[in-house]
Amino acid sequence: MEFYNQDIKDYGPNPFIVNIEDITKKNNTFRTALWTGEHLQLTLMSIDVGDCIGLEMHPNVDQFIRIEQGVGLVKMGNDKNNLNIQRRVWDNYAFIIPANTWHNLINIGNVPIKLYSIYAPPQHPRGTVHKTKKDAEH
Repeated sequence: MEFYNQDIKDYGPNPFIVNIEDITKKNNTFRTALWTGEHLQLTLMSIDVGDCIGLEMHPNVDQFIRIEQGVGLVKMGNDKNNLNIQRRVWDNYAFIIPANTWHNLINIGNVPIKLYSIYAPPQHPRGTVHKTKKDAEH
């Protein structure tokens, strides 16, 4: 089944086909789970200008992030006080965050960063929607 003009909601664990660039750019929430299965999760994020994902580490989850819009600074490291991997990223950049790696993405551009993130295994409950970063922190 192919979807056109999708609503942004969790379609998992059913088979799903989507234009990932279009739906990622359409998303205006801080985080929305688009597809959650048993072993993998796809989320969409929109990071406001000057804001960030927030320094975090997932002990048992590998993460893939691809940026579709915006400019950011990725910081990663094995110690939250020594993020020794730093790189500017923008449209079409992807980065992989292994489990147990501290990381953050800071929006250093002048438009919201629009990205999608794949977690394996899933990180958030099925159907997660955080309209704002503040919502995600509660």
